[in-house]
Amino acid sequence: MSNPLRIAVAGLGTVGAGTISILQRHRDMIAQRAGRDVTIVAASARDLTKKRDIDLSGIDIVNDAVSLATRSDVDVVVEVIGGHEGAAKTLVESALRAGKHVVTANKALIAHHGVMLAKLSEIHGVTLAFEAAVAGGIPVIAALRSGLAANRIEKISGILNGTCNYILSRMYHEQLEQGVVMADAAKLGYLEADPSLDIDGIDAAHKIAILASLAFGTQVDVAGVKATGIRSITLRDVRYADAFGYRIKLLGVAEFHDGTLIQSVHPALVAKALPLASVDSSFNAVQIEGDSVGRVMFEGRGAGAGPTGSAVVADIIALARGDRYPAFTVPTASLIASSAGDVHAQRACFYLRLSLKDEPGVLAEFTRVFAEEDISVRAITQRDIAEDASAQVVVLTHVTTSGQIARAHQKIAGLAVCVAPPVLMQMEG
Repeated sequence: MSNPLRIAVAGLGTVGAGTISILQRHRDMIAQRAGRDVTIVAASARDLTKKRDIDLSGIDIVNDAVSLATRSDVDVVVEVIGGHEGAAKTLVESALRAGKHVVTANKALIAHHGVMLAKLSEIHGVTLAFEAAVAGGIPVIAALRSGLAANRIEKISGILNGTCNYILSRMYHEQLEQGVVMADAAKLGYLEADPSLDIDGIDAAHKIAILASLAFGTQVDVAGVKATGIRSITLRDVRYADAFGYRIKLLGVAEFHDGTLIQSVHPALVAKALPLASVDSSFNAVQIEGDSVGRVMFEGRGAGAGPTGSAVVADIIALARGDRYPAFTVPTASLIASSAGDVHAQRACFYLRLSLKDEPGVLAEFTRVFAEEDISVRAITQRDIAEDASAQVVVLTHVTTSGQIARAHQKIAGLAVCVAPPVLMQMEG
């Protein structure tokens, strides 16, 4: 075998420890598949005294992550610190400038600075790899880069945040309110340190922006993602959706047509007959539609030491073999600076739950709004009376535009008969 590939791991948290554990447990198998040994030379951690459930003997442990970038005994820097600024960004930039390959699981870093970092990797003749940045152990980036390379990708959609899927799944199966499940998710370590990254769709927005760039050859545009999270979803919505034959899922969706990129993250009612509806717990799923292959779906665990560490090590093995490729499939100079599409032009059916005063004339008040916006209604049903004595009315629409339903939503929210903000979701299938 040739000389070993020498690794430095920045960050000994869940993913860093998982990566080291896999490299140690499967050392012989990895060497066989990579064609050379993979050796962990150094690692960094903020707390050098903390006891960890991995063998760190023979590894030089330092508390300055950035110092790993310039070590002469390191070929590949693995960044699993997290965050799109600060030490993570400085380390990755420094490593690329020093001519070292970089493997990262940092979706925020790639979403915000990926094109700049990819350009640096090209200038210095090294590889920037980030399979672990999207959907944990699911090899969706590799699929877009190679397995589906013969296809013009038409659409990407999926469940990209395991925490939200865990919350919505338990609400459905155990009939629990969101707050109860969120508290459990926090105890289990599923929630980000800042829960809004999960609950408000920011984490999923990072991931769909990365996937869109890889699929369509566009520059990463995380600012162009219209993100709506699951904060407004209640057990009542979960029950109503179930009665209509749907499950509620937080979806990331990206489409590219005629130079226009439309990206969104939103809760949706997904028909139970569709494969995405059955993806439960903290699992992720990504659905890709290509012009030649049709629709394919990848499902698996989207986070955790094992799944994410698996993706990190897959990138390390590819580097050990000598695989070299542009970070976003094509050179950065070829990435298209797309214009952000108008999400309000998208057409779909919608679910709208209204909390209304239980009094005569209410029906006429909100149906007038639908008439003004030229929205055709498929069904109106009063489900029950809420604890605040408001009538819970559900409206299902025929196909309309996002713009029309958004205007109707705003108008209804301003009506005197509306006692709480209406809950609006797109319907899939």
